[in-house]
Amino acid sequence: MDEFDLSRPTRLDAGQQAQVRAVLDRATTVDGTAPVSEQAVHNLAADAGHLLATYDGVVVGYAGVEPAHGEHPAMAEVAVDPDRRGRGIGRALVADALAAGGAGTRVWAHGDLPAARAVAAHLGLRPARELLQLRRRLDTPELPEVPVPADVTLRTYAGAADDAELLRVNAAAFDWHPEQGSWTQHEIDERVAEPWFDPAGLFVAADVATGAVLGFHWTKVHPATADGPAIGEVYVVAIDPAAQGRGLGRLLTVAGLRYLRDRGLGSVLLYTEADNTAALHTYDRLGFGRFHVDVAYTGVEGA
Repeated sequence: MDEFDLSRPTRLDAGQQAQVRAVLDRATTVDGTAPVSEQAVHNLAADAGHLLATYDGVVVGYAGVEPAHGEHPAMAEVAVDPDRRGRGIGRALVADALAAGGAGTRVWAHGDLPAARAVAAHLGLRPARELLQLRRRLDTPELPEVPVPADVTLRTYAGAADDAELLRVNAAAFDWHPEQGSWTQHEIDERVAEPWFDPAGLFVAADVATGAVLGFHWTKVHPATADGPAIGEVYVVAIDPAAQGRGLGRLLTVAGLRYLRDRGLGSVLLYTEADNTAALHTYDRLGFGRFHVDVAYTGVEGA
């Protein structure tokens, strides 16, 4: 068996970042799903939370660890070069990530692939959270007509002037969510700078009388790859809890779906927690079906 080295660099240099991205790309191609989240890729440039597995100085595996904050446990994501699997690298990285994150750390298995389940079983981990990916075609079933209430303005992103209100609504809507609820201006700036960002695809529902943001729907378009056509995403739907029960989630979701359809996209995906029954009911009514599941594993009872 090949020997490999584990390290915890404070920062990844440009060469290491490039090698990690190459590992992520190869794993995505082989597995049919990305091994880590978009935020984990952004975090490659951060100053902490990196675990590397190397062989002869070449990166063969990577783990990113987001530290615990407040009531939310640390979260880790792991990827191993497909050409180096079956050598214990994934198991070693997961164990190291659990140690680095501390008690209650959760490790994501995107797609919950057999290899990930085997590592979890070997380390005595159990599922603690499930994130569902749902999909639907945009041509059928027909999208419903959802009228805009008289006391609501439906518009698109007005630029940086909207950011404070978007962050306020996002924090209130996702105060329970360990990743989404902690967004700051930095997360908005990162995404606005992405090549996929289109202000015409960020829909805002505002109060006619006060101008306050009541909710928003941020869409995203994933470009075509060698394995498939471009696909849209219901990226974030956030409704101010004070505005719940007014049908704004359905209004904003349909507005975004129409925008993605009119861009010529054939399908759309979204992510939602498996225990979010209200969201699942809304998306089921809009014709979404289950596509795959991401599972967060933990080794601590009650975590």
